[in-house]
Amino acid sequence: MDAKLTATDAFVHSGVVTRIAGKSVYVALDPNLHCESCHARGACGVHDAGTREIEITDPDGPFELHEPVSVILKKELGNKALFWAYIFPFLLMTLTLFAASAVLPEWMAGLLSLVILIPYYLGVALLKKYFRKTFKISIQRS
Repeated sequence: MDAKLTATDAFVHSGVVTRIAGKSVYVALDPNLHCESCHARGACGVHDAGTREIEITDPDGPFELHEPVSVILKKELGNKALFWAYIFPFLLMTLTLFAASAVLPEWMAGLLSLVILIPYYLGVALLKKYFRKTFKISIQRS
């Protein structure tokens, strides 16, 4: 973790180490108390689940079971995740709909705009290792 990183540069969430498997540490995130007052809680999805478990690959240093930790994700990566998960598929679907509706019947253009998401999400699944490196989540002792 970068020593110059401040609370305004990263999302920090508390949790507890639940499992350690090889080079991965699994952390159960504590329920977020700030979700009740957040205006974006409906879109976020964090408030819906009671406890979420995430995997952190190649953590800095050894961790023990049931150890309290802080999970850290840089805010700049949040915008990148938003783009790849929501904005790009929406643009891909919309552009396909407009382009296909010029040459195909309306129902076929609509169907094609939905079907175009299948190869997109297959590509995302194939690039899983790339996204794990790009969206590096770090942890530190609380």
